[in-house]
Amino acid sequence: MIDNGRASFAEIGAAVGLSSTAVKRRVDRMRENNVITGFTATVRPAALGWLTEAYVEVYCDSAAPPRRLAEVVRNHPEIAAAMTVTGGADALLHVRATDVEHFEEVLERIRTEPFIRKTISFMVLSHLLPDSPEAGATQSSDAGRPTGARPSPGGTAS
Repeated sequence: MIDNGRASFAEIGAAVGLSSTAVKRRVDRMRENNVITGFTATVRPAALGWLTEAYVEVYCDSAAPPRRLAEVVRNHPEIAAAMTVTGGADALLHVRATDVEHFEEVLERIRTEPFIRKTISFMVLSHLLPDSPEAGATQSSDAGRPTGARPSPGGTAS
């Protein structure tokens, strides 16, 4: 079940009218076919100190290839999601930071890339769908993070 990755095969079977053995076979098949790609824990970003959130439109000089944009965003752990988009902007970044000062620091780092012409930021004030993944169900784990390091919004827990 998408909403509860810890549900047992018996619980899923009871919900969908199958035996636990049949559910296990189907789950195994979905894992083999990459329908189910993993199991993660969801953590509220605020619980890890990520109190500021924004979306950033990125405008590039000429046509920066998506793979170059991907290289850049991988260098910023505060970027929780990034995608190329249609419209005026070339890309849209979902940024999480500890506070506005940290967000400003991240934005300045992004702007240092030579092919980035401009950015337009939109700070999140509140989530209208509080149960959505974007509202705070970011996959995260701070295991192995050095003491004093900023939390990483894009980490995963297996």
